[in-house]
Amino acid sequence: QVRLVESGGGLVQAGGSLRLSCAASGSIFRINAIAWYRQAPGKQRELVAAITSDGRTNYADSVKGRFTISRDNAKNTVYLQMTSLKPEDTARYYCNADIISHTVVPGTLGKFYEDNYWGQGTQVTVSS
Repeated sequence: QVRLVESGGGLVQAGGSLRLSCAASGSIFRINAIAWYRQAPGKQRELVAAITSDGRTNYADSVKGRFTISRDNAKNTVYLQMTSLKPEDTARYYCNADIISHTVVPGTLGKFYEDNYWGQGTQVTVSS
């Protein structure tokens, strides 16, 4: 079973930095696009940053120049480096990924299954 586990959240003062990590585990064949979303209380979940399997990135306008998304394919891990944090960045941050998993079937190439997965999130709080 595929799982996404986020870490690295916490409390930081405005202007500070945090680095979030999202590690995927399970019977993973390939991870396609991975993204970070965030959701503040009373607000809709919004896309923060995304990265494709070949490294192309996309950012929300509100975080451009301050956040950097990267991935380590060997570790099945994606990172979100956040700098110059602002109180309005306070939210729960979620990892989302399109993953192809693989199940071994003796005598065959196995079964491949593609699905979209969410992590449980990690809280980021920026104090003013």
